[in-house]
Amino acid sequence: MFDPIVHSAAEEDIDDPNSLRRTSGRYDTRYVKCERPTVVTGGELTLSMLDLVYNPTARTYQAPLQLKSSGGTFIIDDLGRQAEPPQSIVNRWIVPLEENRDILALQSGEKFEVPFDTLVIFSTNFHPNEIFDKAALRRIFFKIKIDGPNQSDFLEIFAMMARKRKIPLDEPALVHLLQKKYPTIDNIYANYQPIFLIDQMISICEFEGIPYQMTPELIDRAWANMFVKEEKIVH
Repeated sequence: MFDPIVHSAAEEDIDDPNSLRRTSGRYDTRYVKCERPTVVTGGELTLSMLDLVYNPTARTYQAPLQLKSSGGTFIIDDLGRQAEPPQSIVNRWIVPLEENRDILALQSGEKFEVPFDTLVIFSTNFHPNEIFDKAALRRIFFKIKIDGPNQSDFLEIFAMMARKRKIPLDEPALVHLLQKKYPTIDNIYANYQPIFLIDQMISICEFEGIPYQMTPELIDRAWANMFVKEEKIVH
């Protein structure tokens, strides 16, 4: 179960030499005391990763992801982009999500119970009704819609990322962006857009061998790479 990529060993308790009672090491020392883990998976997730994986050479089993995240958080990002449909992933967890226990199977066919003690977070760009049935939605207790930023928040994110990337802000360029470009998409702002536009302008500057800068012309060129024009391609 211990995976150094996922688990970070917690600081060991040290006994007070003046204490009459030992406080450290009061658990099975075959275990490693860890910080609460966070396991993140995305489009690469398959159902086999949620079951024991047997290594015939080492004659050991690799623990499934949800077991590695015990006591912590398990995040499935980009839900809906996996090889298996999202409904199949939730179906695999019908019992664990309801009863806080999971059932794993050995190569021999023997099955055994393990605790299911992890906070599961599904993140998706799809509407929940498109990828889940009502039974699945009932088992996901909390559903939080995260909208894009308003204009004020967008500008704050843009300024923060510009400082981080060390590209100077330019008022005429920002006015051009807000007044000329965003009206073409009904002034819909998204959290990814500031860093995308800034990185595009930086790439142009580096390619052309000019200092980092922000101009209306560079905004236009960066904007052109953010969207794909709707058109019929003739082969």
